[in-house]
Amino acid sequence: MKKLRIITGIALMSILGFTSCQSEVDDVQGQNPNTNNANSTTANNLKRTSMYDGSFDDFIDGASCSSIVLPAVAKVNGFQVSILSQLDYQQVISILGQFNNDQDSVVLQFPLKVKMSDYTTVTVNNQTEYNTILNACASAESSGEDAISSVDIDFPITILTYSLSLEQTGSIVITSEQQLYTYMSNVSSTELFSVNYPITVTLIDETETTVSSDVEFQAAIKASLQTEATMDEAVENSEKLETILVNGSFKVQSFVSAGVDTANNYKDYTVDFTNDMSIKVLNVLTTAATGTYETSSELDVFLKLNFTGNASFSLLNNTWKVTSFSSSSISLQSTTNAAVTLVLKQI
Repeated sequence: MKKLRIITGIALMSILGFTSCQSEVDDVQGQNPNTNNANSTTANNLKRTSMYDGSFDDFIDGASCSSIVLPAVAKVNGFQVSILSQLDYQQVISILGQFNNDQDSVVLQFPLKVKMSDYTTVTVNNQTEYNTILNACASAESSGEDAISSVDIDFPITILTYSLSLEQTGSIVITSEQQLYTYMSNVSSTELFSVNYPITVTLIDETETTVSSDVEFQAAIKASLQTEATMDEAVENSEKLETILVNGSFKVQSFVSAGVDTANNYKDYTVDFTNDMSIKVLNVLTTAATGTYETSSELDVFLKLNFTGNASFSLLNNTWKVTSFSSSSISLQSTTNAAVTLVLKQI
């Protein structure tokens, strides 16, 4: 969910229609605490929140600084796939998700076109040129110049413009992220601006909030970035959990429902999770039940179990919140009834 910061060379006046409209907005002369220059924190926030978001195809290119312009061809885990439109993404996802303990690989076929974070499109002729794009993205991330994609501004918004003496000179209505990015990339050292608050922003958890000042805008960004970090950590933990499941065999150590622990009903069974998202329940060498599982994440990690063929194990069918896990034990809590818990112990 990161995007590369590249400054466009397009002149501001050819992109945006600047209209003086003092009669339509409040005339402010030196009294606006939200007045900014091109180097202010708010200017940086507005630019980073308005960069092109190329994260939607990260499973193909591994770079949220940019996206692959379709059509494109790639070898996915050795299978050649023609990606003509976004409908073909599912084919790629299916190949990558076939096994959860293999080493996935996507090899792009060059030349191809890439849409950059500044909304321009470039032709990439080989892997060396593409590596340059990837390295620039990594550099932008490490220096805090990458995109802030955890906050979406609800458009339109109005930018008020000022002279250096802080006298309001006009306003510009911004109707899109690309228009905002272009404006912020071209604010000169002799210009001042402010956002005509309040504005509405949508955070990464899909909640909407009203922002009434630069300070509140910065606070909303900080909170959403923290949420994003928690979600990213949950994704990593989900992948770690999959590895633990596939690499081990488990017993039901505890299953508490209605205050009663019925783990004894499962003492003769071993649960094996396979790398194709299947489950096999064994009683010595006999298959007593089968099923499927799926890990997912939001702010927390979840494990969905679906058993068939055994009434006792069917009681475990649920989407469970993972409250803790290690290589030896996985503790789960029902997402529909917090009093129902399950503990799987690796043997």
